Amino acid sequence: MSIKGKTVIITGASSGIGEATALKLAKEGANVVLTARREERLKELKSKIDKENAGKALVVAGDVTKKEDFQKVVDKTKSEFNSIDALVNNAGLMPLSYVKNLHTDEWDKMVDVNIKGVLNGVSAVLPTMMEQKSGNIINISSSAGRKIYPGGAVYCATKAAVKMFSEGLRQELAPNFNINVTSIEPGFVETELTQTITDDEIKEGLLSNFEDMTPLQAEDIAESISYTLSQPKRANINDVYIMPTEQAQ
Repeated sequence: MSIKGKTVIITGASSGIGEATALKLAKEGANVVLTARREERLKELKSKIDKENAGKALVVAGDVTKKEDFQKVVDKTKSEFNSIDALVNNAGLMPLSYVKNLHTDEWDKMVDVNIKGVLNGVSAVLPTMMEQKSGNIINISSSAGRKIYPGGAVYCATKAAVKMFSEGLRQELAPNFNINVTSIEPGFVETELTQTITDDEIKEGLLSNFEDMTPLQAEDIAESISYTLSQPKRANINDVYIMPTEQAQ
């Protein structure tokens, strides 16, 4: 199924997977709605899309943890493009830390962005998609949602929640409203996420395990999202589990 002319909201679009996905989908002719907190980065991305791609780009700055911001994204999307065909819930944080070091403020931020941000996105687009009787919801989980490791207790818990929520959504929405739901679960990806880590023990220990590994690139995940959106409506891609070739677990 062609995604040309389809309208896709992408959260966390100012960098990494979100930015790569916007470029990929716009190249294929989709209308991409770019949302994140860093408005200047979004404007730069829009300018690039306008010059190089077939699709159109709309910038709506916002914070996924705020329901009113997400509603603003939905309202401006419908005003500009008349429909919402897909939501890519990509915004996320990964400040890994050992529980004993009690980085509790970082725990709260991960819960707010990684879980509540996804819930806010779904609740904002769902009335439109249910009325249309069509849509795709793609939630970016992680391989960490399947396998726990020391230093990742809270992060892994948030990504496991996203994975389970996605499957629950699929069971409720796909049969009754023709809304497909997918959980994308990458392994180690070279993005800005590791820059949010403040725990010195993590920096010295866990991250060193990845130094000699060739990580996935954001473009690899964008390809999996494009693949998911390109399927016929009769086919729901439940999970995409994608790992670096050199990553054992």
